[in-house]
Amino acid sequence: MLNKDNENVKYSPQHQEFLRAVKRNKLQIKASQVGFLMLFIICWEVAANLKWIDPFFFSKPSDIFKLLVRLSADGSLIMHTTVSVYETLMGFVIGTVLGTIVAIMLWWSDFIAKVVDPYLVVLNALPKIALGPIIIIWAGAGTRGIIVTALLISIVVTILSTFNGFKEVDTEKIKMLKTFGATKLQILQKVVLPASVPTMINTMKINIGMSWVGVIVGEFLVSKAGLGYLIVYGGQVFRLDIVMAGVIVLAVATFVMYQFVAWVENRFLRWKQ
Repeated sequence: MLNKDNENVKYSPQHQEFLRAVKRNKLQIKASQVGFLMLFIICWEVAANLKWIDPFFFSKPSDIFKLLVRLSADGSLIMHTTVSVYETLMGFVIGTVLGTIVAIMLWWSDFIAKVVDPYLVVLNALPKIALGPIIIIWAGAGTRGIIVTALLISIVVTILSTFNGFKEVDTEKIKMLKTFGATKLQILQKVVLPASVPTMINTMKINIGMSWVGVIVGEFLVSKAGLGYLIVYGGQVFRLDIVMAGVIVLAVATFVMYQFVAWVENRFLRWKQ
């Protein structure tokens, strides 16, 4: 009945004008984003054609587009992209799940949280990219080592962000549930986890980039396929169009994953609007 009633609601002229203004603002933002990108591409192409920049070092959009078409036609682009996306998704999912579980354990036991806290701080401060070779040696070369690299780079961020979100939950609500005899598991299920959904989703957004960093680092070190391998190969043979093509596909894949998480956020946090 509520849905039918809402459909029949007639908004005031002022409210309708407000809704139109909101839509116009969104369209203007999207148009500005697309326009800025198109302007950048056009300026890049013109500058390369007029020799304002050296095409050998900077390539140009037309050459990159032709290369992407050729790589798509022979299937190599799909193969490299699929490999990197698979490794990133595995590292992202496993890192997010394990990091959330560890954060729950730290919230559950204040003693464990205090013992582990300095180690987490040190691990978060370490240059994880520099640890890439060690991780590859420990985990083994190939896909498994690359996934572990992505996992270890993202898991510490997940633990710290999610645990901090748990600690920021309204303590008054927790005290109220305790006065009614709620167990710790019930408090976790009914208050802590629901209240921390926005924090966990924001952590997922960060983890997308962190997972890609781990995958690209791993592919730089040991890989025979993937976008990282494509970028390294292009640099080794001084083909900047290959390097830029790999970077562009990497940016598109990252954007698609980010938009999926944003879609999940809109679905689960619609009530906040």
